[in-house]
Amino acid sequence: MSEASPRGTYLVIAETLRSEIQGHEVLPSESSLMRSYNVSRNTIRRALKALEADGIIESTPGIGWRPVGGGDRRTLDERMTDLLAEDALSVGDTYPSEAKLCERFGASRTAVRRVLAQMEGNGVLATVHGKGRTVRALPTPARRS
Repeated sequence: MSEASPRGTYLVIAETLRSEIQGHEVLPSESSLMRSYNVSRNTIRRALKALEADGIIESTPGIGWRPVGGGDRRTLDERMTDLLAEDALSVGDTYPSEAKLCERFGASRTAVRRVLAQMEGNGVLATVHGKGRTVRALPTPARRS
């Protein structure tokens, strides 16, 4: 990486790795990635953790980082937004709970909460105290997060 990214170098690396990991059984070592991208170990670890939070890769003790089975390379944001169509949800329907989303997507609660907050901010979901989240509006391609 020759110049700093306004998005954050680790996010740029994460997006590059996302497109490159298809077909790999195991990702290159952190040291190899550090040399490839000319960045620190911390930057590589942040990129790997971002992909892990999106359910794209997982750490396997004694093996390293490897792609999660299933081959879905969409971001967590995309998968949670696409859930509206996949589950045929309409305005007023209840959106799945945080626990169910974590289980369904294999993502951390923190990552799920981040996307839920973004969806609420975009007006797609609304939180009703004591009732959970409901679909407020269906996203159009231009509004997709």
